[in-house]
Amino acid sequence: MFARNRSAAVPTQARPSSLRHAARLLAGGLVFATTAAMAQQWPVKPVRMIVPFAVGGGTDIQARLFSAKLQPALGQQIIVDNRTGAGGNIGAEIVAKAPPDGYTVLFQSASIAVNATLYRNLNYNAMRDFSPVMLVSSTPLILVTHPSVPAKNVKELVALAKSKPGIFNFGSNSTGSTSHLSAELLKTMTGTKMTHIPYKGSGQSVIALVGGEIDMLFTTIIAAVPHIDSGRMRALAVTTLKRAPSMPNVPTMDETLKGFESDNWYGMFFPAKTPTNIVSRFHAEMTKLLNDNDVKKLMENQGAVPLGNTPEEMSRYLQREIEKYAKVIKASGAQAD
Repeated sequence: MFARNRSAAVPTQARPSSLRHAARLLAGGLVFATTAAMAQQWPVKPVRMIVPFAVGGGTDIQARLFSAKLQPALGQQIIVDNRTGAGGNIGAEIVAKAPPDGYTVLFQSASIAVNATLYRNLNYNAMRDFSPVMLVSSTPLILVTHPSVPAKNVKELVALAKSKPGIFNFGSNSTGSTSHLSAELLKTMTGTKMTHIPYKGSGQSVIALVGGEIDMLFTTIIAAVPHIDSGRMRALAVTTLKRAPSMPNVPTMDETLKGFESDNWYGMFFPAKTPTNIVSRFHAEMTKLLNDNDVKKLMENQGAVPLGNTPEEMSRYLQREIEKYAKVIKASGAQAD
């Protein structure tokens, strides 16, 4: 009888461990349920939109347009937070390491694809550490020259550059920018040798071209138009496959150099593992905005073409862009400082 009682006590001694295990399972279930519930209610507080570039630039202007338009739809403030530095990497890293709860979103340019190769030691991985929302828009670049350059089109410009190998020069917004890599792509496709002169931002590079410090420049349409209209710059071509709606008489680079395509695109990203329903809700609201006629007009006034795609398409697009720019960067030997 005593032996039976002692034997019966063995399961009783094991109960604390079993209870702890059950408690852990229950706690895990509660956390999952709480997270799911919070995701369903999202947003219940302001959302921070990280812009990794300075106030007043193309990325910032679009971000502020979207933040203002999204607030009524989401019922919460969308706070634009400019975190500049390292070619956009500081802001991108902040989002990559943020909690995946839907309250931090990145509005980024094509630099996220460029930087994947341009920088040797990034603290984030563009393909692994983000949940893409969509490709938002594209801004064509425009190839412009100083009026003193005796070339009226891309074909004449290439011939001129070949006749002066290493002497003909081009400016850029910075090393590794789409402004820089568009010129490197031109060099690669035509076998020309030109000298690169980097500046700190589009403002400085545009002033340099107007002042005759450089021969040519790939820059944004919105930055170039006033100087084209005044005759202080000559427009040769835009870099997208289709002509820019705002400059229909300017040909594309592709019309002379088949396959030439380069633009400054913009996309939105949440941290990786952000709940799917949050990504879907944000995607749906952004899609509505991009189809709104007033928003389209405001974007087109800034030289931006509204786009939009699915999160899955954006992921594939980003991978292709990383691979495209990797080839150009390796061919040019460009590296970030």
